[in-house]
Amino acid sequence: MLNGQEAILPHNRLEMQIWYDGYMELFWAALLGLVQGFTEFLPVSSSGHLVIFQRLLPSFSQPGVLFDVTLHFGTLFAVLFFFRKEIFKLSPKYLGYLVLGTIPVVIIGFFFKDQIEGLFNSVKLVGAALLITAFLNFFTSKKREGKKEINGFFAFVIGIFQAIAIIPGISRSGATIFAGVNLGMERKKAATFSFLLSVPAILGANLLEIISNLGKPVDFGFYSIGFIFAFLAGFLAIGLVLKLLQSSRYRLLSYYCIALGVVALLL
Repeated sequence: MLNGQEAILPHNRLEMQIWYDGYMELFWAALLGLVQGFTEFLPVSSSGHLVIFQRLLPSFSQPGVLFDVTLHFGTLFAVLFFFRKEIFKLSPKYLGYLVLGTIPVVIIGFFFKDQIEGLFNSVKLVGAALLITAFLNFFTSKKREGKKEINGFFAFVIGIFQAIAIIPGISRSGATIFAGVNLGMERKKAATFSFLLSVPAILGANLLEIISNLGKPVDFGFYSIGFIFAFLAGFLAIGLVLKLLQSSRYRLLSYYCIALGVVALLL
């Protein structure tokens, strides 16, 4: 016959397992938020990282579309907070350029949604795309500082590069900054336009996901942790990119993309 201490042992183990699982869920939420936040703005491809991480770590995954939306909203608020002073000073013309730059990604996303989703199943495609991102980053670091201002043509060309970056492994920020700098814009102004251009794209895409997932259960603790860490990491990443663009160290990101791309091709 079991004594009293032995009788409660399974119950204690169950409590410990529940406690452990709960904390591990919060850990994964924080980790996913950090990965999304840093890689959304560092020119290394957030989508590419998530595809590779999910292959290398089977337990590393995003639990549903709504959590993915939550992480993106964290990075969205990071942009809005970082550029809060500049946003209040934006002219109607500049806002028009942001709308113009968003048109290509809306068209591509609407007409090729199913084909785009299929691209996320290929790690080797991500590896090849990361090598392209490395190329873009390297030539951005070598390009001389320009003096041209944003205009309608520049906005649309940068928007085309943002649409191309739908391919997982091609960095959205890396592609759009590359386009702006090679069109002759100042590095900081090209990066600022790139980051602000992410706002309508993220907002539009994720509002559609929220509408289509209304009524589904949400773990507010888990989602809040992901949001907070994505926001903090995104805020830090924006400042880091702006500093790296003014130095030769920006090209180090191209070496990182080469290394990660080779890892993906070997998987």
